Amino acid sequence: MAQSVRIQPDLQFVKELQAVGGDSLKKCYQCATCSVACPISPASNPYPRKEMVWASWGLKDKLINNPDIWLCHNCGTCSDLCPRGAKPGDLLSALRNMAYQRVNLFPTIGKWMSSPKYLINLIAIPAILWAVIWFIRAGQLGTAFPVTEAGDIVYGLLFPGDFTIDPIFMATFFGMMFCFFKGTKNLISSFKPEGSTLVLGKQKSMLMCLKDVLLEEIMTHKKFKDCGDDRSDRKAGHMLVFYAFLALMVVTGVVAVGHWGGYLFPAYAIHTPLHLAHPVKLLANVGAVMLLTGMAILTNRRRAQEASKTKSNYYDWYLLNVIWAVALTGVLSELFRLAGIPQIAYTVYYMHLVTVWMLFAYLPWSKLGHLVYRTAALTYVRHMGRR
Repeated sequence: MAQSVRIQPDLQFVKELQAVGGDSLKKCYQCATCSVACPISPASNPYPRKEMVWASWGLKDKLINNPDIWLCHNCGTCSDLCPRGAKPGDLLSALRNMAYQRVNLFPTIGKWMSSPKYLINLIAIPAILWAVIWFIRAGQLGTAFPVTEAGDIVYGLLFPGDFTIDPIFMATFFGMMFCFFKGTKNLISSFKPEGSTLVLGKQKSMLMCLKDVLLEEIMTHKKFKDCGDDRSDRKAGHMLVFYAFLALMVVTGVVAVGHWGGYLFPAYAIHTPLHLAHPVKLLANVGAVMLLTGMAILTNRRRAQEASKTKSNYYDWYLLNVIWAVALTGVLSELFRLAGIPQIAYTVYYMHLVTVWMLFAYLPWSKLGHLVYRTAALTYVRHMGRR
């Protein structure tokens, strides 16, 4: 005789879930259309049907310790085909939004990221930081908009790399990486998949599984094909943004190494601003064009979704707007510098520093954090023998 299990729903959790994007949850009547329609849902314990059941019952522990919520690629097929408009895809997005707060350090930042009423707090931290540096340097130089004797605008005059930009962003980067490390560790340790897993043959190590995930899925976005989005603008937009960030990361790394390495090897030193024909500058401009193009595609797609059954939430628009701000202020900083308009150039560059800091400092709590956490979940399920 089967042993009975007492279920104790967490009604407060249900309310919180509805507040962060799962508001259509109660419309689900368990027809299983969502799991049948999902092209990447596993045959054993398929999602998102079981997540809809657990959410309706308020089974918080089952949901937040479930690796499957990270495997969904948010194609929206389940939401489009749901006969009741329960929007299973929105539910999985809402669960991920809640997970960002749960697995990371400093949950207050996660709370701030969840509502537009806290946006001013997120902006104020870097805005004050860079404004103080601007004020101090302006007092030292005797002007808030310095130019060289030749009349050129050099942002390093106002925001010197050696003792402002480089140390601040290095500390921000390593702080972000530490938060990702702790968050990923907490995420993997929390996974408690349904049932038991039998691995036949030799089990691959987590490191080998990570290599496979990066080469076969992350770098190629192969899952978009499995989701039926291989030829859609969604894949093109994601690929452009992904590789634009890689290009700009390479540019930042080369400039940093060239700058600091120049103290030891002066012949190989890199000094900014770079000439427009410099290979690193060319890569930076190509990356900027790729980023703007990809963002235009993704933003247009997001707007089109507003009229469909797939709902956009604050997490979606926050990330898009921050990346737009980074891209536009970066491009305009270069254009106004070349145009020789110091008042506007320095103001826009200040805004660029604020938005870049926001992008990286808050990355573990933003939707872009799924790049790390989804990779961790994919690696985990591969390690457990599931493909």
